Amino acid sequence: MVSMVPRTPAEESLARSYSDGRYQFDVSDLLVEHHLNRQVTLTYLLTVRSSGRPAEDWEFTMLWDDKSFVDLFTSSAPDPERLKMLVHIVRAHIEEWWYTKGGNQKSAKMGRRLS
Repeated sequence: MVSMVPRTPAEESLARSYSDGRYQFDVSDLLVEHHLNRQVTLTYLLTVRSSGRPAEDWEFTMLWDDKSFVDLFTSSAPDPERLKMLVHIVRAHIEEWWYTKGGNQKSAKMGRRLS
C-alpha cells in the first residue's frame, strides 16, 4: 500500500505509531481514500504489541464521515489544534476497535488479522 504521492500533514500525523500506555500501535502504512461525497476511508496496517504477548499484525479500516474535519485531510497547512483533535479522535477509534473487537460485531468487522 505504499503510495508515491506525498502525504499531507494530516496523513503524516495519522500515520505515526503511538502507545496508549498498555499497547503499542505501530503503523506500518496508512492508505487514505477520498470519496466524492467528501467521506474518507482510512486503512491502517498495524502491528499491535504489549509486553508478555506476541505481536499481532492487523489491517484496520475506518470510514471517516465527519465532514467538519474533512478539510484537514487535504490541507497543506492545517490548524495545529484541529489537527491534534483529529489525531486524538482517530486514535480513540483505533483503541475502541482494539478493545471491543472480541465482543462487538461492528468493531470486529473493522479489522482483519494478518498474523
